[in-house]
Amino acid sequence: MSETVGVRTVLGVALLGLAIYVSTDPFHLSPIARFPNFKSYAVDSPPWSQLPLPKDDQNRLQKSEIKFLNQVQGPESIAFDPQGRGPYTGVADGRIMFWNGGQWSEFSFTSPNRSEELCKPGTNPMANIKYEHICGRPLGLRFNKGTGDLYIADAYFGLLVVGPQGGQATRLVSEVEGIPLKFTNDLDIDEQGIVYFTDSSVVYQRRNFIQLAFSAEPSGRVLKYNPQTKEASLLVGNIQLPNGLSLSKDGSFFVFSDTCVGRLKRHWLKGPKTGTTDVFAILPGHPDNVRTNEKGEFWVALHCRHNLYSHLLGMYPGVRKAILKLPIPAKYQYSAFVGGRLHGSVVKYSPDGELIEILEDREGKVVRAVSEVEEKDGKLWMGSVLMPFVAVY
Repeated sequence: MSETVGVRTVLGVALLGLAIYVSTDPFHLSPIARFPNFKSYAVDSPPWSQLPLPKDDQNRLQKSEIKFLNQVQGPESIAFDPQGRGPYTGVADGRIMFWNGGQWSEFSFTSPNRSEELCKPGTNPMANIKYEHICGRPLGLRFNKGTGDLYIADAYFGLLVVGPQGGQATRLVSEVEGIPLKFTNDLDIDEQGIVYFTDSSVVYQRRNFIQLAFSAEPSGRVLKYNPQTKEASLLVGNIQLPNGLSLSKDGSFFVFSDTCVGRLKRHWLKGPKTGTTDVFAILPGHPDNVRTNEKGEFWVALHCRHNLYSHLLGMYPGVRKAILKLPIPAKYQYSAFVGGRLHGSVVKYSPDGELIEILEDREGKVVRAVSEVEEKDGKLWMGSVLMPFVAVY
C-alpha cells in the first residue's frame, strides 16, 4: 500500500513539475521562447474520417529529373515569360534568376537596400534567412502576358514589378488599408492587369514561418491591386496562413491555399456569386502554391501530407502550446508536424474541384519538398524553398 502511495506521490510531483515548466519555460529553450505574445489557435479542419487520403503507390515523383543542382538555392516559384523563355525563379539571396538555355544570370532583385556583402549566394536554401529582411525573399512570380512585366510577391518588400529588361524591381504595395504587408506570398494577374495576392500573416514574417504554422493565427489576407488607380484593397480576411493563389482559366474566380486547414478556397469574381468565398476542395495535405494549366486544371503543391499528430494538435491548441513550450528544438517539433520527414506531393484538380491525379515521393528520396508546380509543354517544373534544385517530371 505504502509503495503504491509512494509511486503516486512521485508521479504527482513529476506532473506538477512538468506543468510548472510548461507554464513558465524557465530556461527559454522552446521554439516559442522568443515570442512572448505567442498564441495558438484551433484549426477548423474537417473530421479525420472525411479527409481525402489517396496515395501514389508508384511514387512517380522519384522518376523526376533533378536540374540545376546547387545552382539555385530555394527556388520557390517557377515562371516562363510571354515568349516561353526561362525558367525564371526567385532564390534565397533575394534575386530573381533567369535561365537563358545555357546558364543562369541575374534578372532582377527586390531590396532597395541590397548589400552585396550580406546578400551573396549561400551554400544552402536556409543560409540567407538571417538577412532576408535586408536582401528580400522573392516568392510568387507572375508575368503580365500583355506587357511582359514581371510581378513579384516578396515576403518582406510586398508587391513589386520589374519590366522585361529586368533590374531593380519597383515596389507597388507595402500596406493595405493601413496595415503593413508582413509576409507577401503569392499572386496572379487577370486579363485587365488586376493583381490578386496573398499576405500570409500580419504578425509573423517568413523567417518565423515555423512559429506561424505552429500558431495558426488568423490574420492572413487575400488582397487586390489595381495598376490603373494604384489602389490596393482587401478581398478576404481572417485566414490561417493563406498561401498560393491562381485564377481560373475563364477568370470567373480564383482559388487560394488555406494552408493550416488543408483546403483550397474559391473567391468568385464574376456571376451571381461575385464577392463570395466558398470551399473549392479539401486536400490530402497542407497546400503551398497552386497553378492553373492550359486546360484550366489546378496543380497544387502540398507542403506535407495530413498526419494524425498535427491533426489532433490542430483541434487542441492548448495542448499544442504546451508541447511547444518543451525544450525540444523547432526542427524536431516541425518534423513531427509534417509526419516525420519531408516528402514531395503534388495533386491536380479539375476546374470543378474534383481530384484528378496525385504524384508523390512519399519516401523523400528524390523530391523531398515541393512549393510550386508549373506545367509547360507536357512537363511539370517543381520548385521548393527548401531544395537547392528544380525538379522536372
